[in-house]
Amino acid sequence: PGPVTGSVLTCVFSPTDSCDQPLASALPASAFSGSSELSSSHGPGFARLNRRDGAGGWTPRVSNRSQWLQIDLGDRVVVTAVATQGGYGSSSWVTSYLLMFSDSGRNWKLYRREESIAGFPGNTNADSVVRHRLRPPMEARHLRFLPSAWNPDGRIGMRVEVYGCRFRSDVMDFDGKSSLLYRFVQSTRNPMKDIISLKFKTRQSDGLLLHRRGRNGDFFTLELVKGRLLLITNSGTASPSPSGPGSVALGSLLDDQHWHSVLLEHARQHMTLSVDRHSRQFQARGQLSHADLDPEISFGGILAPGKSVTFQRKHFDGCLENINFNGEDIIDLAKKHRPQILIRGNASFSCSQPQSVLVTFPSAGSRLVLPGTPAQDGVSISFQFRTWNQAGLLLSCRHPRGSTGFVLRLRDGALRLGLSPSPGHVRSDIMAGAGLNDGQWHSVSLTARRNQLSVVVDQVGVSAVHTALPLETHADGSYHFGGCLSSGSGSECEASLAGFQGCLRLISINAQEVDLISVQRGVLGNFSSLDIDSCGIRDRCLPNRCEHGGRCSQTWTAFHCNCSGTGYTGATCRQPLYEQSCEAYKHRGESLGRYYVDPDGSGPLQPFPVFCNMTDVPWTVMQHNSSALTRVKGADQNNPHWAVFQYEASLEQLRAIIAGARHCQQMLEFYCRRSRLRDPQDGTPLSWWVGSTHGTRTYWAGSMPEAQTCACGLAGNCVDSQHLCNCDADQDEWTNDTGVLSYKEHLPVTRIVVADAARPSSAAAYRLGPLLCQGDRSFWNSASFHTETSYLHFPTLHAELSADVSFFFKTRASSGVFLENLGITDFISLELRSPREVAFSFDVGNGPCEVTVRAPGPLNDDRWHLVRAERNIKEAWLQVDLLPPGTHTAPEDGHMRLQLNSQLFVGGTATRQRGFLGCIRSLQLNGKALDLEERAEVTPGVQPGCPGHCSTYGHLCHNGGRCQERPRGFSCDCELSAFSGPFCTQEVSAHFGAGSSVTYNFHEFYPLSTNSSPHAASFHGDMTLARERITFSFQTLQTPSLLLYVDSFYNKYLSVILAKNGSLQIRYKLGLHEDPDVFNFNFKNMADGHLHHVKINREEGVVFVEVDQKALSQVSLSSGMEFSAVKSLVLGKILEPGDHVDEDTARAGARGFSGCLSALQFERTAPLKAALHPGRSGRASVLGPVASSECGARPGIGRVREHKHARAGAHLVGGGPQPLPAEAARGGSALIGGVVAVAIFILLCMAAVAVHLYQQRSLCATTEVEGPRKQGSNAAAPRCELGRPDTVGGEQQAGL
Repeated sequence: PGPVTGSVLTCVFSPTDSCDQPLASALPASAFSGSSELSSSHGPGFARLNRRDGAGGWTPRVSNRSQWLQIDLGDRVVVTAVATQGGYGSSSWVTSYLLMFSDSGRNWKLYRREESIAGFPGNTNADSVVRHRLRPPMEARHLRFLPSAWNPDGRIGMRVEVYGCRFRSDVMDFDGKSSLLYRFVQSTRNPMKDIISLKFKTRQSDGLLLHRRGRNGDFFTLELVKGRLLLITNSGTASPSPSGPGSVALGSLLDDQHWHSVLLEHARQHMTLSVDRHSRQFQARGQLSHADLDPEISFGGILAPGKSVTFQRKHFDGCLENINFNGEDIIDLAKKHRPQILIRGNASFSCSQPQSVLVTFPSAGSRLVLPGTPAQDGVSISFQFRTWNQAGLLLSCRHPRGSTGFVLRLRDGALRLGLSPSPGHVRSDIMAGAGLNDGQWHSVSLTARRNQLSVVVDQVGVSAVHTALPLETHADGSYHFGGCLSSGSGSECEASLAGFQGCLRLISINAQEVDLISVQRGVLGNFSSLDIDSCGIRDRCLPNRCEHGGRCSQTWTAFHCNCSGTGYTGATCRQPLYEQSCEAYKHRGESLGRYYVDPDGSGPLQPFPVFCNMTDVPWTVMQHNSSALTRVKGADQNNPHWAVFQYEASLEQLRAIIAGARHCQQMLEFYCRRSRLRDPQDGTPLSWWVGSTHGTRTYWAGSMPEAQTCACGLAGNCVDSQHLCNCDADQDEWTNDTGVLSYKEHLPVTRIVVADAARPSSAAAYRLGPLLCQGDRSFWNSASFHTETSYLHFPTLHAELSADVSFFFKTRASSGVFLENLGITDFISLELRSPREVAFSFDVGNGPCEVTVRAPGPLNDDRWHLVRAERNIKEAWLQVDLLPPGTHTAPEDGHMRLQLNSQLFVGGTATRQRGFLGCIRSLQLNGKALDLEERAEVTPGVQPGCPGHCSTYGHLCHNGGRCQERPRGFSCDCELSAFSGPFCTQEVSAHFGAGSSVTYNFHEFYPLSTNSSPHAASFHGDMTLARERITFSFQTLQTPSLLLYVDSFYNKYLSVILAKNGSLQIRYKLGLHEDPDVFNFNFKNMADGHLHHVKINREEGVVFVEVDQKALSQVSLSSGMEFSAVKSLVLGKILEPGDHVDEDTARAGARGFSGCLSALQFERTAPLKAALHPGRSGRASVLGPVASSECGARPGIGRVREHKHARAGAHLVGGGPQPLPAEAARGGSALIGGVVAVAIFILLCMAAVAVHLYQQRSLCATTEVEGPRKQGSNAAAPRCELGRPDTVGGEQQAGL
């Protein structure tokens, strides 16, 4: 909820008063004052609106930014509007101004229309009236207009009016020792809630405002702690602490001696605290209900006559105004000495707080120079300061005759005191204090004597340094506050130390307080760029604009967000580091593994881990805490069994994944023996499950909600035809109702309840699988725009303080507007400005701003390009693909709110000009996906969907895989590749046992003898190769070995063998009568048990060979250039080698190969893959032990890994992908013997269990679910049913 406005203001309006009366026109001339006047006829008394007397308005002597016009309204009033004119009939008018207010004519405060906007637009001529309504209104007695810009061809000239109404104020002054107790009767209380409102002002950073207690030590306390308002609640079970879990902080810098509004609402355990324009809602600890508290409240301190006070708090020192409890005016009761009021100490009914003059150093160049005063023994200087800056020059002492001075500066939040630099001497500093840049007031007391410097910070400890040089003080010296130190070679400043930015007060030199008003009037010292009689410090971290838990820090001029550990980045921690889904990760080319996903992008949900199974349409797997089979016995309706499932993600996060997925499912296995799902008498559920909506679900796996039955009931194959579920048959043998739950709106399963397992021989068991979701509906949601006048319209973009947009586009057009949203003057727009440039434009009231990104190549290449843009109060940001982003920094004190009111136009503009021609996909605004396809269905000139994805994502298909278009995305066809997987990156490997052989026929098989004449080739077609490319990997310990043999109908052949010494040999015989060409490579022993990679590429008579990715070797053939009539390829043992094979090849072929062969590619065929999947081609035959294996997988390929990938273009968090721990670290060698003994024992036990499980193997089946099949996935979610519904025997009973 937003801040409470009307309830916080405690002004009282008369029934006929709209609080818009002119307040200044009836004031006497003496109520107006100014910084100066050009002449007596230009005095402040002539500054009333529409008056023509005198010179027709106020004009100062000099037109600069130090001038001001002040009005004393006689009493505190509610000011709701101000109006200005220029000087009558002149060229003098103000074009912009600031407005300040005060209660006493001291300690001025700047009025801000927004959090960052202080200025008001003024006049454009001398006589027109420009009026501004103040939102929110303010209460003040004194107003000050400060011209900040004026007619450049004239002077400052002003006539003004103030509008508002009277303000009723009941005030009490608390001196830090007094307190007030209010007791009330129950009948005066609001039965629904208690409402307390008040105003306060103080110069103390700590003090208790109100306290209320209840039974058993319950209480709540509202107090100031370090200038912040803390509401501390305590349920009596723990000791109260300002930093404990029962405290809520709001507001900042509340010790500024200005009035602050407080509203506290307490309804049962719900509490709402509002301070000025900021509110927070929260739940009180324990049973702290407003109805259980005592009927008394103490203000200013804890006042509890006759009761023990368990803890003490500092009393409030300041003024309270208009204290109201449930409509009762507490201060008015106190004035009338009513019996329900008890006052202790000196409390008066006026606000007489002492006023100190403050001075603001708004810039690094601000300075204050004060003259020295005579002193007999050195000098002492004291003052108080507050700042957010870690560094700055506070004070320096300079003397005209060159004697040694001193320097007091702030560095890293601590004070450093030392001598001013002297030629040939090293500065020696002392340090005092720490964390002094926290915005709090800190006191400094400095003493400089002849040979010693000392400083005391916050009256704690003394830090002193003895000087080697005499430290002299002179009456004609000066003390410089702020500014900068001279570099020694001129008037330039030291670059390493800027001037102080912050506020000072209570400056004293030699125990004499400096009169800063005299400084302001030019009577004492001199200054530059100061704001005297006000402290302009602001807390830019209130409210905290850092999103997603980002930590806010600030300087005097800006705030900064630390986003580490949040899962987000950017100026305000709004940009998500992680992709929205497994689908998005897949299309970055990522492999299966655990990833962090952020389904709502910049929305409130935090990223969380999931497992991504990268099939053609990826599956997202979300585990829970209880995946094992759980047995239930002894549960009945009076004492049911409850199982609660905790997932790795919150329910809101799971719902976001489910809502965005195309299909979700969850396997639920329920086994029963005399355990029914429903009562046969009245149908009352005896077992049920609970989903995401917390409703009881009585339909079971394989069924749908409207059926209220089980899968066997729908199929008509239950064990008892009289029942719709197997378990309702109430049989003495184990049966089950098992299947898949796929109604998305009810997933995930969060609870299972069993209430029929207490009868004799009754038992139940269940197992819940992980939540599986497939696809991402928004990732491929797209629309095609065919005319420049067409567009899609959506509701207005909510983008006041921040907004982000992301989408993909592809086009052949040279320009076009992607989206546009308009306000009265504000707007936001994204467009393709030119074939190489994308522009992000907006206006929030500071004038049009634009961020552009220029690409090195054309963007209208009909390929998908990603655009991401963000605008927040810190900056605007635009990125295209992975190009460096463009940024535009927002002004620190400019307008922040983007106010839009038109529809959001996508693909065009409101004027139907410069529309976009092409496709837009996956459009997300503020983390929410827009359904482009739904709108496109009913919009002329726009069509849902957009074909053509392989031009963008085809590069993800590796190793010869072919990209195939799909309506929603693409897939990789690995049929002709030696690899498999979604991107053809998983090597197809096989382990060859002794004597095994694989033969791949390049032609359809005919039962012809291998000794057929060469003319047999004419029956099979002539496959002649002038070049071939062969790649494979192998791993073996056997020599000699035949790695590969290719034969032809003309007795030509190619063989790759390992010789007896383990070296690699390649033999080509491409002539009919010549001996084969023999080439030896890599003479080391390659039968070493390691995986080796071989690439062979022949171009006619030249052969290029690469082994283990080393430099290419090139050899030339002499036997021929054409490999004609290629017949077959053999791996392992050559069954019928023939007489044309050389002796070494025949010997290796007789022994065959024993080991691992992997990723074998011969031209565009994958013989090993065909052998392992014989149903695909029928060209391969296998003899002997050849088994599919992962022996050729490269390190990291195909393994499940923990990924912490940031999304494209973002910084990585956590150092990139990290593998999941697969095993514990190995122990020392001394433990190996014991480990082996234990392992043998475990293996024997496992063998016994395996025998029994093997007997159960027929009970385990893999069920394909229609949902995944419809999505085109080649890998449905696996599941295993322990016993089918129609197979219920003794073995199954034994298994359970």
